[in-house]
Amino acid sequence: MVNDPPLYFAEHVFCCTNERPEGHPRSSCKAKGSEPLREYMKKRAKELKIKGVRINASGCLDRCELGPTMVIYPEGVWYHYDTEADVDEILERHLTRGERVERLMLQPGQTKLSETVEK
Repeated sequence: MVNDPPLYFAEHVFCCTNERPEGHPRSSCKAKGSEPLREYMKKRAKELKIKGVRINASGCLDRCELGPTMVIYPEGVWYHYDTEADVDEILERHLTRGERVERLMLQPGQTKLSETVEK
């Protein structure tokens, strides 16, 4: 809208850190290591002096089977990530250069990591 205030943060990264009971059929991002990866992402973003970005912990993003997951707004791009190298690539390519990390992107309707979804 014309009268909207300027953005406080240019981008928000929401990293799911939801925890479900052990053995839950959907598992959880926390069980898949999301918390230490989020902490690493925060630390690296600060080290790289990435400005205008807020990296938040989030509750369930409802894509548990694909976790750990994150979503970056305002673009609404979803990623699966497993390693610090994945986080580094997202920081460098998406948050620094404005590119997408296609190999880690999740698609609407995707329910399995190995699944290809028609666009």
